[in-house]
Amino acid sequence: MHSLIERFRDRLPVDEATPIVSLGEGGTPLLRAPRSSERLGVEVLLKWEGANPSGSFKDRGMTVAISKALEAGARAVICASTGNTAASAAAYAARAGLRAVVLQPAGAVSTAKTAQARALGARVLDVRGSFDEALSAARVLAERGTHVLVNSLNDDRLEGQKTAALELVEELGGAPDVVALPYGGGGNLSAYASGFAEAGLGMPRLVAGEAADRAGTVASAIRITEPAHATRVATLPAEIVPLTDEAILEAWRELAHREGLLCEPSSAAGVAALAHVELEPGSRVVCVITGHGLKDSETAERLSPEPTPVDPDPDAIAEASA
Repeated sequence: MHSLIERFRDRLPVDEATPIVSLGEGGTPLLRAPRSSERLGVEVLLKWEGANPSGSFKDRGMTVAISKALEAGARAVICASTGNTAASAAAYAARAGLRAVVLQPAGAVSTAKTAQARALGARVLDVRGSFDEALSAARVLAERGTHVLVNSLNDDRLEGQKTAALELVEELGGAPDVVALPYGGGGNLSAYASGFAEAGLGMPRLVAGEAADRAGTVASAIRITEPAHATRVATLPAEIVPLTDEAILEAWRELAHREGLLCEPSSAAGVAALAHVELEPGSRVVCVITGHGLKDSETAERLSPEPTPVDPDPDAIAEASA
């Protein structure tokens, strides 16, 4: 299987001297969502980015960022993270033989994501502050030259992430009518816009769901109060839809119960946003599902029914399962 960099080499900032650090990212499924399509009166397709190696869309950018860091002679990389960037950075740094340092806001990241980064060998530091404060500290260390920053402020990250848009154009034979996705820091939204612009086949309507309460939302992956790419996002033809946690979780349940796709709550924000915009009947809508549900297993467990105790008796089992 070709790496994402090999597949899109002519669209990425790499050359023959760039060592490719890959875990088989990209090429994620584009799944039809028949029940969501029926409810909304449009053709809904789900771009399942949770199928990437570390379980989120971050791997698309990380393969490029880590490859370029290795090419530049880096010995360590650093990121601030609400979880997914940390896991991706840890995985690709391990693959490259680099040291990874993760700064996460203390108490604000799911234990599953923290465990993933730790298990992959990253040095995880709990910052007594917000994500934005952690990112500021990471940027200072990167400016000192001791670490390479692999957050989405790294242009190589966004170059890798734009490949999702290029994939959609390949799969659909052109741009979809609408692309809906979550809005946390704004890097992925910017990357999709760049990818579609580069493809030159028309810019789809962009719909981005953000948490109305960015500081306290249950959708921890988009719990970012100061989006790093807000200025860029403001220039895009994008509709930003503020969402309550109830709306996000309703979409999360719909994806799980009616489409069979377990994602983390933040990944359902694009789907949730569609209920708040007018859609042309019959149009083709791609919802980007950014991360796997096991990234936030605590929320899945907390919001799902407890198992029912039952004796090993067929009649009792039949009654309990009715």
